[in-house]
Amino acid sequence: MSIYVLYAAVASYLIGSIPFGFILARYAKGIDIRQFGSGNIGATNVWRTLGPVPGIIVLLLDMSKGVASVFIGRHLGGAGTELIAAFFALCGHSWPVFIKFKGGKIVATGGGIILAISPLTTLIALIVLLITVGISRYVSLGSIMAAITVPVTMIILRMNILYILFGVVIAAFVIYKHRPNIKRILDGTEFKVGKGRR
Repeated sequence: MSIYVLYAAVASYLIGSIPFGFILARYAKGIDIRQFGSGNIGATNVWRTLGPVPGIIVLLLDMSKGVASVFIGRHLGGAGTELIAAFFALCGHSWPVFIKFKGGKIVATGGGIILAISPLTTLIALIVLLITVGISRYVSLGSIMAAITVPVTMIILRMNILYILFGVVIAAFVIYKHRPNIKRILDGTEFKVGKGRR
């Protein structure tokens, strides 16, 4: 393994580990976001708990972690290195070293990664997310459908097989992290946009 691959992996993991949702809630409102709403540190829970402006800020910051990881990997190596870096950014966001390895669901960070790799794929996934949320009112379901859209779109666009496989990894990762949400959807207890929590 090239030392540059190791540098990219470590740097991306540490960047991915920065818990922007936790930090913003702590310093802006003096609360532990993990004690509110879904208990997640991501943009959706920040939005529900603190409002749209903090939610959008966290969304953009979490996306920036994904973008940064791809650029780090791209600078230090080729496609393989950037995907390794991106994977470790996902791991950092999901299991952040700074808050006892309990992180987010990687949707925003994954979105930043795909944005850096294929803006068109990101746009299509975003459209799918918005349509799904508009119909179902479930942000979690929209996130899952958007993630599934990523590798499908990459196949249609005939992208490099490495990117397609990474898209599959992201989709699987998102579904895995949303297992509790899937159960609540099936039980009819999942949070719906525009409605109070049941």
